[in-house]
Amino acid sequence: MLSAALKVVTRHYSRLRLARREEGRGKPWLLSRVPVERLDNSVFTRDPVLGYTHATEVGFICLGPLSVVGVTSDYEAWILAVLAKKALTMFEFGTCTGRTAYLWARNSPSNARIYTLTLDPAHANEYQRGEGDASNDEADALKETFVQKYLYTGTDVESKIEQLYGDSKRFDESRFSGSCDLIFVDGSHAHSYVRSDSDKALRMVKPGGIILWHDYRGPHRSSGVFETLNDMGKQLPLVHIEGTSLVAYRAPMR
Repeated sequence: MLSAALKVVTRHYSRLRLARREEGRGKPWLLSRVPVERLDNSVFTRDPVLGYTHATEVGFICLGPLSVVGVTSDYEAWILAVLAKKALTMFEFGTCTGRTAYLWARNSPSNARIYTLTLDPAHANEYQRGEGDASNDEADALKETFVQKYLYTGTDVESKIEQLYGDSKRFDESRFSGSCDLIFVDGSHAHSYVRSDSDKALRMVKPGGIILWHDYRGPHRSSGVFETLNDMGKQLPLVHIEGTSLVAYRAPMR
């Protein structure tokens, strides 16, 4: 009994140490951490006395205690929903359950359009593993392509969403060049895909628009995302949103 209890305590302690390291309490991360107000202080307002961010009301699907692979936390989803209130053209790399597309459609202006791209399960063989990509990143990406009925399917906002299918490396982004107010990069976490999706997002975003990346969680989880964004952060003013695994970039006004 004592041996079993010791193993449990040791395992719990190891997880805490890993969590602390991945939260930046060990070796500092390269991207600066900023409060969510830095994204847009007209919709995210910090109370000067109490110190918390005022909650903007949104239409919402709550994740609650459920753990779903690849899905944003409730706080991250709320941030995405709030940003949709001022966006007309939105693009998502990686549909997964369709939760983000639904939140964008539910909370955006009536004339907004949402485009979301995923790999059709029937064409999983089109996935292009790059040199140096981790094998588990490919496996995780293919796991997220199983959904064919999305959370927005059958809702009254489905008409605002255009579902796109295909491998994102083969995706021709030219029709969206410089036109997107809000882009979410949350497809395959393999380095080659994060880099490819990011390069396309940078060409698609309009001046003053925002790009968000998901799963910036440290070197031990989603390492392809972590390493790619750290490298990109040497040339671009990327920031890590406090309390989330989101990284953000606002395109300069011309």
